[in-house]
Amino acid sequence: MNNSNIIGLNEKDCQKIAEKLNVLIANYSIFYQNTRGAHWNIKGDQFFTLHPKFEELYNNLVLKIDEIAERILTLGATPNHNYSDYLKLSTIKESKKVSDGTKFVENILDSFKTIISLQRELLDITEEAGDEGTNSQMSDYITEQEKEIWMYNAYLGK
Repeated sequence: MNNSNIIGLNEKDCQKIAEKLNVLIANYSIFYQNTRGAHWNIKGDQFFTLHPKFEELYNNLVLKIDEIAERILTLGATPNHNYSDYLKLSTIKESKKVSDGTKFVENILDSFKTIISLQRELLDITEEAGDEGTNSQMSDYITEQEKEIWMYNAYLGK
């Protein structure tokens, strides 16, 4: 982990943060694949509304997966890249039935709840470590996702 010295962070802190980021990337990856499945399999009168919205969401998720992986590398660690690892680390579970749009929007909200909780844990860890780079990244994600939650809840009439 030679990057830690260059970016001015403690090596052990970098390792702890990278481990937590790997848990986050696992959850993002399952969330991403679930959303792809919903995009492909959505049926019914909500199709024309949700099909493009799900595509927008999974495109955003894949960008965040890449950014998180790059942050892990910046910290001098290696990002996990196998779905077998993701399934072990993720608290978000694979979706089995994804044709009902309303049920999947509820799944999205549950997934965001998990993701935001992990990102808030990272805020605490990174603040203590003085890791402004990861802290800022997580803060930006949370701000964006809180707005997404509001919109999906509005869609559900909540």
